[in-house]
Amino acid sequence: MKISDLKKELTVVDQLHFSLPNGKSIPAHFHITEVGVITKNFIDCGGKVREEKVASLQLWEADDYDHRLSTEKLLGIITLAESKLGMEDLEVEVEYQAGTIGKFGLEIKDGNFLLTNKKTACLALDDCGLPTVTVMTNLAEAKGGCTPGGGCC
Repeated sequence: MKISDLKKELTVVDQLHFSLPNGKSIPAHFHITEVGVITKNFIDCGGKVREEKVASLQLWEADDYDHRLSTEKLLGIITLAESKLGMEDLEVEVEYQAGTIGKFGLEIKDGNFLLTNKKTACLALDDCGLPTVTVMTNLAEAKGGCTPGGGCC
């Protein structure tokens, strides 16, 4: 989900509900303690210089159980971050304390914001000599046998 998508959703949902990938709800008294831009400059294992940018939201729980962040307040915080930080329409990454600080993607389903698992991957498969992974897309065709270029893999 990009910042523009999040802002749009904040105008149509009544309350903020966040859930972890395992389905557990984040307590309703959470705070958004940071909205920012994270820039990562790095070299992949193939030697290519890369840059990634994400919009970061940090969720945090305190002992103020009556606290509720409104959709309007969060929209205002994001708008302020866009103007003060020059934030582009970036993918949203959510930081949340889960044993250690976890980093999650963000989706929406039925008015609920879902934190999604993020995964690592090799960005230089050709340079590392790793085979590309093929995914079987049509199991019915595969039952008759799958051949290279046959369209079933």
